[in-house]
Amino acid sequence: MSHNEKQISSVVIKQVALLAIILILTALICFNLALFIPAVLGAITIYVVCRKYNFYLQEERKWKPWASSLLLMFASLVIIILPIYFIADLLIEKLGNAQVYMQKFNVFVDKIHSYVYSKTKFDILSKENLDKVKNTAGKFSTSAVSGTFNTLTVLMSMYFILYFMFEKPRLFERILASAAPLKRANVSLIGEKMRKLIMANAIGIPVVALGQGIIALIGYFIFGAPSPILLFALTAAASMIPIVGAAIVYVPICIFMIAEGQMGPGLGLAAYCVIVVGLTDNILRFTLLKKLEDIHPLNTVFGIIMGMKLFGFMGLVFGPILVSFTLLLVQVYRNEFSDDDTPELELSSKSKTEDLENKIDLIV
Repeated sequence: MSHNEKQISSVVIKQVALLAIILILTALICFNLALFIPAVLGAITIYVVCRKYNFYLQEERKWKPWASSLLLMFASLVIIILPIYFIADLLIEKLGNAQVYMQKFNVFVDKIHSYVYSKTKFDILSKENLDKVKNTAGKFSTSAVSGTFNTLTVLMSMYFILYFMFEKPRLFERILASAAPLKRANVSLIGEKMRKLIMANAIGIPVVALGQGIIALIGYFIFGAPSPILLFALTAAASMIPIVGAAIVYVPICIFMIAEGQMGPGLGLAAYCVIVVGLTDNILRFTLLKKLEDIHPLNTVFGIIMGMKLFGFMGLVFGPILVSFTLLLVQVYRNEFSDDDTPELELSSKSKTEDLENKIDLIV
C-alpha cells in the first residue's frame, strides 16, 4: 500500500471539520436557548395541525397572511391549548399547596394499604415501599407543578414563533427542506411521517384522554367519589399512559371508598369504570387513533416519562413525538446510507410481513 493511499482524503477532513463545527454551534444554540425548545416544538406541532387550513385561507380564499395567521393562532388557542391548560390548571390549583396535598395523599395510601392487608393479609406495600410511593408522588407532583409555572413564557414564545411560520408557510417549508442534508425523497418521507406522528399525539391522544376523563367524571359524580373535579383531571392525564391508563386512578379510589365503608358506591364505581370507561377508551382508540399514525405503546410510555421531565405538562404531547422522531431518524439513516436497493421504509406492508416471516424461519 502506497503512502498516498494511507492518507485521509482532504475532502473527508473538510467534511468532518465542517460537521464538527455545525454540531458544536448547534449544541451551543440549544444549550443557551433551552428555555425556548418547548416553544419551538409547540409551534411546529400547531403549525402541522393547522397547515392545510393556512394554505386554504391564503392561497384559495386569498386572505392576507397576517389575517389567516391571527385567526388560526386564536383557533388553536381555544381548541388545543385551553383544554390542556384547563386540566393542568385544575391540577395545580388542587396540588398547589404541596404539603397539605401530600398529607392527604399519605392518609389515602395508608387507608388503602390497611384495608387490603386486613382483608387479604397480603402486605401489598411494605413500610419501605410505602415510603417510596409517598416520596415518588411528592417529587413528581412538585416537578410537574414547577414545570408548569413557566407555561405562560413558553406559550408567548410559541405564538411569537408560530406567527412567522404561518405568515410565509412556503418559505418556511422551503428553508427546512433545503437545510436538511438528505435526499429529497427522505425529506418528504420525514415530513409525511412527522405530520402523522404530530396529528396522532397532538389530537388523537388528548381527545381520547378528554373523552375518558369526562365519562369517568360522570361516574365520580353518580357514585359520590371524593374531589370529582380533581379526579377528572388526574384520570384524563393518566389515560395517556398506555396499558394501565385511567385504572391507575380509579382502582385506588374504588378501594378507598370501600375502605371508608361505602361498599355499594365503591363497587358500583368499579363496575362503571371497568365497563363504561374501558369501553370509551376502546371505542376512541379503534375509531380515532386507527385513522392516525399507529404509535407503539413503549414509545408513548418512555416519551411521557422523558417529556414530563423536560417540559412539564406539555411533555405529555412532545415526549412521544421526540421518541418517535428519533426512531424515524434511525430508519432514515438506514434508508440514506444502506446499500440495499429496497430500504425497509419503502417496503409495502405485505413485503414487510414476508420479510419478517423469512427472518423468523432463519432464526428457527
